[in-house]
Amino acid sequence: MSVDLDELRRLRRARDRMDREYAHPLDVPALARTALMSEGHFSRRFRDVYSETPYSYLMTRRIERAKALLRRGDLSVTDVCFAVGCTSLGSFSARFTELVGETPSAYRARDHDRFQVVAPCQMMIVTRPRKRGGPRPVDEISFGEASPAARA
Repeated sequence: MSVDLDELRRLRRARDRMDREYAHPLDVPALARTALMSEGHFSRRFRDVYSETPYSYLMTRRIERAKALLRRGDLSVTDVCFAVGCTSLGSFSARFTELVGETPSAYRARDHDRFQVVAPCQMMIVTRPRKRGGPRPVDEISFGEASPAARA
């Protein structure tokens, strides 16, 4: 795969837009315009360069943000779904479950106190959703500390 620097810069512009505007309606035509490419070329080149489709990348960003909102515990799953730019609760829940390994409701109900020791700038890495069959996310791995129940 050969990518010239100008094309890579334009693809990064579209990826950066997804990172910033994940909660807004974004589709391939809009992202392709951002990258100054045709829709088909943009989709192919994005997948070649980033090893996932633009849709998959955008949904991963949305799920990352949804996890942060669900950890706060003050919003319903439906509110979180719409806050991150999803328009279908069913699709959001299915994608969340696929990437995280549990439903949004189960994730929200889980105890997230152990993340209080993690710097906010590291939370995206620590809680990154994984693709099916990928390595376990860090939030499923023990930090090597005794659980609150074991310390009592």
